[in-house]
Amino acid sequence: MKPRSLVLDLFGDYLRYRGGSVRLRGLVALMDCFGVPETTVRVVAARMRKEGWLESRREGRETVYSLTDAAWQLLDEGRERIFARESGPWDGRWHMIIYSVPETDRALREQLRKRLSWLGFGMLSASVWISPHDRSAQVRQSFADHTSVRLDVLHARSESAAADRDMAARSWDLVGLNKDYGSLLDHYRSRLARHRAGEPRGREALIERMRLVHDYRLFPFRDPDLPPELLPEDWTGRAAHEVFLETHGLLRREAEAYVDRLLAIQESPTSTEE
Repeated sequence: MKPRSLVLDLFGDYLRYRGGSVRLRGLVALMDCFGVPETTVRVVAARMRKEGWLESRREGRETVYSLTDAAWQLLDEGRERIFARESGPWDGRWHMIIYSVPETDRALREQLRKRLSWLGFGMLSASVWISPHDRSAQVRQSFADHTSVRLDVLHARSESAAADRDMAARSWDLVGLNKDYGSLLDHYRSRLARHRAGEPRGREALIERMRLVHDYRLFPFRDPDLPPELLPEDWTGRAAHEVFLETHGLLRREAEAYVDRLLAIQESPTSTEE
């Protein structure tokens, strides 16, 4: 787990519910649970502040960090993709985006592709991306300030259910994704009995819960959350998501209690200053 990701996950899962900010020594104590030394925490925090993800203020001799509005927006969007799933029947419509970006703006084109992938679009062919969910407004909003990006949005239906499944199979690596979901499912489903019995506790519960989020967080980049009629018959993605939600919930009380105890120690008058 990379220190930068750990900082964001700690804010997203814990610190946001505890005032949304943390003293540097509290952040150092939390990161120490994952073997990240204080010197690295200070460097990462300073770098994230310079990049516009963290902001800081002084309270006496102490530095207090909080996320910027841009960082909160990123976390909220990521949380929605990780925890939520589309429900209800599919209306059979595909939402297609055809883009044009000058060859000189390769970095911008790559940024556009990553954004499309994050929003659940798949590449049907060069510069043509499709999704069964209408998120075209979010794409337009993301690149509204980039006049060199041209986006054409179409809404259409295919000629048959078989054609729909073929388009889905060509636009996403569903076979590889399903295999990886299966591995994740096997790993965490085997630990459910222990979690249901209240184990692990304290520090280990925090580490386990953070590792769970780390292991699952990349799947929304790859999983377009397709309706059932477009998925392979042996699809394990839904089951993996259910196990993720249950495990995340089972570990919550112990993990949050440990964070509270750790931060309370760091905020006590006897705790050393920075």
